[in-house]
Amino acid sequence: MRRVVVVGYGMAGARFADEVLRRDSGVRLTVLGEEEHAAYNRVLLSSVVAGSMTPDSVRLHGSDWAARHGVDLRLGVEVTGVDRARRVVLADGDEIPYDALVLATGARPWIPPTEGLQDPDGALAPGVVPFRTLEDCERIVAAARPGTPVAVLGGGLLGLEAARGLAGRGCLVTVVHPLGHLMNRQLDVGAGRVLARVLGEFGIEFRLGTSAAKYLPGDGLVLDDGSRVPAELVVVSAGVQAATEVAERAGITVDRGILVDDALRTNDPRVHAIGDCARHAGTVSGLVQPAWEQAAVLADRLTGVAPAARYRGTAVVTRLKARDVDLAALGDVHVDLDSPDHEVLSFQDPVRGRYAKLVLRDDLVVGAILIGAPDAAAAIAHLFDRGLRAPTDRLALLLGRALTPEVASSPADLPAAAVICKCNTVSKGQLVTAYRGGASTVAALTAATRATTGCGGCKDTVCGLLDWLNNTA
Repeated sequence: MRRVVVVGYGMAGARFADEVLRRDSGVRLTVLGEEEHAAYNRVLLSSVVAGSMTPDSVRLHGSDWAARHGVDLRLGVEVTGVDRARRVVLADGDEIPYDALVLATGARPWIPPTEGLQDPDGALAPGVVPFRTLEDCERIVAAARPGTPVAVLGGGLLGLEAARGLAGRGCLVTVVHPLGHLMNRQLDVGAGRVLARVLGEFGIEFRLGTSAAKYLPGDGLVLDDGSRVPAELVVVSAGVQAATEVAERAGITVDRGILVDDALRTNDPRVHAIGDCARHAGTVSGLVQPAWEQAAVLADRLTGVAPAARYRGTAVVTRLKARDVDLAALGDVHVDLDSPDHEVLSFQDPVRGRYAKLVLRDDLVVGAILIGAPDAAAAIAHLFDRGLRAPTDRLALLLGRALTPEVASSPADLPAAAVICKCNTVSKGQLVTAYRGGASTVAALTAATRATTGCGGCKDTVCGLLDWLNNTA
């Protein structure tokens, strides 16, 4: 029986273990987790902060998961080294042999070098909490009382989700972002401005193009332009750094992540890496979909189900999971309107919180930003995912009014092959089959197919499909 050891029991490690078990390959699986409790969905932590989900509802596994599946799961374990010559993992004084080793150590929050955020030993100052773990969420929620002034460091995806959740709890939230517009990785300047206006309607304030120079516990932040931001709580969401310490100590090649090839191998062919700790040319870090696709590919390879499987990268659709805000961004959005190689369309309605940008090349969608345009977002994302040609009426597509045989406006119009849950590659056909097999609720469909368990962006579509099935049954 082949021995596979997984270092890391986060989203990538847990998904890899599930994928191995689904293949029923007879692999002897050992999973080593640094945290004391079961794996959970980090993508949904903003919903915990917002109060729309409980900590238990974001767990990926129940307490009896390991026992039911015969997995040697060890929690609260510190991995101190890997002896590649003897093929053993050193953890808490024990030696765990492996035939294949999977590093899924994730990433850690980056704390800006702002005076006062940390003491000389690296401990965070009182009132400073990163936004990364379930424990972080619990600390944030405990401090987030109505009227509490809160500063969020970072205007990226997670920072804005945290800000919206805290504003919903009645906190007085200010987002401090060093660049000139929000979500600068996924949005252009125009979209960033519209998003700031939309979020401003919920009482969130923004200090853009400036950074925190000093933190005064109990008082707040002094910014580098000399201004101040009151804050009894500072939530840090300024980026992450790949957790590569285990790999480095083992002599595995690292460069801002553990370097892997298309087979997800490191420079040692018996050692693999997936998720936020891995660096692959086709991967966007910090998102769930690449990690889960990597987990499936590696499970195919290590169980022998598909030894030739390769990971070629992920075309990611980013969605902002913030209540009452509908935002999707995909592909290359940083293309100018006058680009000679692209066809670029743009629509702005800042007063009503709407923005749309569509980038095409050779009639194919290669980038898009959609704010306040859910119908257009669904149609354009479908074209992007499937590599389908855009309809000739570009304006109708941009405004969400285009209907082609491939782009449907309701569950009834969707073809069976249409992917509903992109994170888990769940099609309409799979959901219909599960429904006909007895999965008659959203929870049952989720259990049968995993739909909605990734970023959660497909939940409304799954609910709509379920309503349609109930009305046509």
